[in-house]
Amino acid sequence: MEFELDSPSSPLAAPQEPPQIRRLEECVVNRIAAGEVIQRPVSAVKELVENSLDAHSTSINVVVKDGGLKLIQVSDDGHGIRFEDLPILCERHTTSKLSTYEDLQTIKSMGFRGEALASMTHVAHVTVTTITKGQLHGYRVSYKDGVMEHQPKACAAVKGTQIMVENLFYNMVARKKTLQSTVDDYSKIVDVISRFAIHHTTVSFSCRKHGAVRADVHSVATSSRLDAIRSVYGPSVSCNLIKLETSDSDPVGSIFSMDGFISSSNYMAKKTTMVLFINDRLVECTALKRALEIVYAATLPKASKPFIYMSIQLPPEHVDVNVHPTKREVSLLNQERIIEKIQSVAESKLRSSNTSRVFAEQTLDPSQLSPFSSSKDSQTDSPPTASKSQKTPVNKIVRTDAMDPAGRLDAYLKAKPLEGLERNPSLTAVRSAVRLRRNPKETADLTSLQELIDDVERNCHSDLLDVVRHCTFIGMADEILALLQHGTHLYLANVVNLSKEIMYQQVLRRFAHFNAIQLSEPAPVSDLIMLALQEEDLNSESTDGDELKQNIAKLNSELLKEKMEMLEEYFGISINSEGYLSMLPVILDQHTPDMDRIPDFLLTLGNDIEWLDEKNCFQGIAAAIANFYAMHPPLLPNPSGDGMHFYKRKATDNRDDEGNTIEKADIQVEEKDEIDNDLLSEAETAWAQREWSIQHVLFPSMRLFLKPPASMATNGTFVKVASLEKLYKVFERC
Repeated sequence: MEFELDSPSSPLAAPQEPPQIRRLEECVVNRIAAGEVIQRPVSAVKELVENSLDAHSTSINVVVKDGGLKLIQVSDDGHGIRFEDLPILCERHTTSKLSTYEDLQTIKSMGFRGEALASMTHVAHVTVTTITKGQLHGYRVSYKDGVMEHQPKACAAVKGTQIMVENLFYNMVARKKTLQSTVDDYSKIVDVISRFAIHHTTVSFSCRKHGAVRADVHSVATSSRLDAIRSVYGPSVSCNLIKLETSDSDPVGSIFSMDGFISSSNYMAKKTTMVLFINDRLVECTALKRALEIVYAATLPKASKPFIYMSIQLPPEHVDVNVHPTKREVSLLNQERIIEKIQSVAESKLRSSNTSRVFAEQTLDPSQLSPFSSSKDSQTDSPPTASKSQKTPVNKIVRTDAMDPAGRLDAYLKAKPLEGLERNPSLTAVRSAVRLRRNPKETADLTSLQELIDDVERNCHSDLLDVVRHCTFIGMADEILALLQHGTHLYLANVVNLSKEIMYQQVLRRFAHFNAIQLSEPAPVSDLIMLALQEEDLNSESTDGDELKQNIAKLNSELLKEKMEMLEEYFGISINSEGYLSMLPVILDQHTPDMDRIPDFLLTLGNDIEWLDEKNCFQGIAAAIANFYAMHPPLLPNPSGDGMHFYKRKATDNRDDEGNTIEKADIQVEEKDEIDNDLLSEAETAWAQREWSIQHVLFPSMRLFLKPPASMATNGTFVKVASLEKLYKVFERC
């Protein structure tokens, strides 16, 4: 028998020296911890949204690019971050939620460890823009590996905080390679925002892809939980829900209260949807989910799963929130007792509602009964001339489709977005709910308002309505006109006139149901009206009328203060008793008016409204708001056109070293053009924002809402400039 010598790796080999224990470097520790807290893009979104909720926000907007790997942007209108706290904002274990370990036993906030932002800075590039109440301007600062990359820079900002997380997992190659399915990651983000939206009904949420026309989640603040579920998950879910409530106050057993909704036996789905909040914290509980599925297994067919929403409230000391790196799970005192109680109530409620079931009748498509329904049959049974007769003539073929973004010129400058989500039925329901939410049809209580709405409906031009509903945006022809394609025709559309009419009609439709744009600082109405009056006489050097202007401004300010209750209740314009403007209405989602036009708007309200006649009053105010919100060209000239000379300054050096003037005859003066870069940058931003709003806000809203009046066919708002059939006739002559 032969024996081989033991190899060094053999268990029988001689024992080696034990490996040395080393202290890991701080950067390695932080990156390992970051990988546990931020497992994928949806983890970062959840942490940021929870921070926004802790900041008492009433509006949270999420923008995502490439499933969150390229960009995650979360904006809120919360209390903001103090300037003094910015240096340690992204350090590990820095938090405003607790100071001692005992505070954790009564914690009510979403965050408590101070690890979320710190973890993001170790695996991504993080930029924070924030402003607190009372500040004249905000601050922007970037972070890397938990520390600031530069001192905070002063900048313009709206109320609250905006956090941008870019290039997530740029330094974790293996993690990033496993997250290449951007469709799957984005659907997870949409799901999380949807869950937050139906629980926090006092907060409005939106979630959309970067550059997308419409948001995939768009909810507004409401007092009804059922309305929130209908807005997010669609009427097919909300109409099949049963209210569920239970509680227990036994100090020996369990102390809790639960309210929620569970689906009835008429609800059909292939996957269980369970939305669970414990003490307002979004969590998962596998044991509770399994217990409820057991109840449904005896009631629903095997292929159907329930929809469950539950909110459980317990004493904070009965919940341990620090049991999972991503805070996805919590530990409950007397968990088995609580689950048993909920399971019993759900079973009783479901049995009592199971007296009848509704089965949907499946209808057959008539085309399927036709002998020519399939392509093979049509090829074999139809005569040879049929295919030729059905072929579209070449002079009728168009390259654009109203629902296809490839028809836009800018689509050829970038990759076409993935279309995998378009087939997701849940997102389809979300989009249909968004359409209903954005076009409220509440019955008008006032006769004069109903008359104005009826005038809009009666004056609608049917041919233009078809153009508006099915046109494709091609691009901007100049500062005012946009190119549209409808079928085989090309139109020029005046975007200023279009936006005025859309805003006017939306003011009438949203009458007394406006969301609010909160100004970061209230502005004195009299001073703003004075600015408008001075702007009218800007070219005049005379100051004789200053006293008259002040009187006009004062009178108009007093008039608007008298009407402040009506303006706020009906039109969402908030002016307090001291004469300060603090709030403006939202007319179109994702569109903010040009604030430089507020003085003219207030002057119009004070001077041009016929307050004594109700109908004329409403019409005048709606027209003034429409003109204010219309997409006028920015006040600064367009730097991409002939307006570039406005940003150039001529500088001539015509003095010698001793300060004596040099005559042009003695020396050739060299002239240089200096560019005002700050002003140029402001103008470029304003014009780019306007063009984006025209394409992504104005025209999608036009297709949904606009009832074009007959006057638009003759006043130059729509002008047909080309027809494919006529062009072919010209070519045939050639």
